[in-house]
Amino acid sequence: MLIQVNTDNHIEGKTSLQDWVRNEVDSSLGRFQPQLTRVEVFLSDVNSHKKSEVDKQCTVEARWSGLDPIAVTKNSPTVEEALAAALDSMIITLDSRIEKLRDAKRHSSMGSGGAEI
Repeated sequence: MLIQVNTDNHIEGKTSLQDWVRNEVDSSLGRFQPQLTRVEVFLSDVNSHKKSEVDKQCTVEARWSGLDPIAVTKNSPTVEEALAAALDSMIITLDSRIEKLRDAKRHSSMGSGGAEI
């Protein structure tokens, strides 16, 4: 799984931040490999011109092999909280997507003569 970290010009994208983000993504979403081929994380300060309670934004975009990309966005007071919230939301979204795919596969494999469960 390729993990790419992007920051706006108001968030310092130092190597230590990028390494930390990659580790967090890998530990949170690693169980979805190998189907999850790429994850992009976008960190930004949405109210950089003024101090705000919830001004850090994290968007996580996941690319699932053979499917359209999935993206979630969360805002929080800190980058750490925004990333954690976005990863939690992505896990829920991916679990839901997997369940829907399994249901569709199950229903299509039963054919017209099978009984529904």
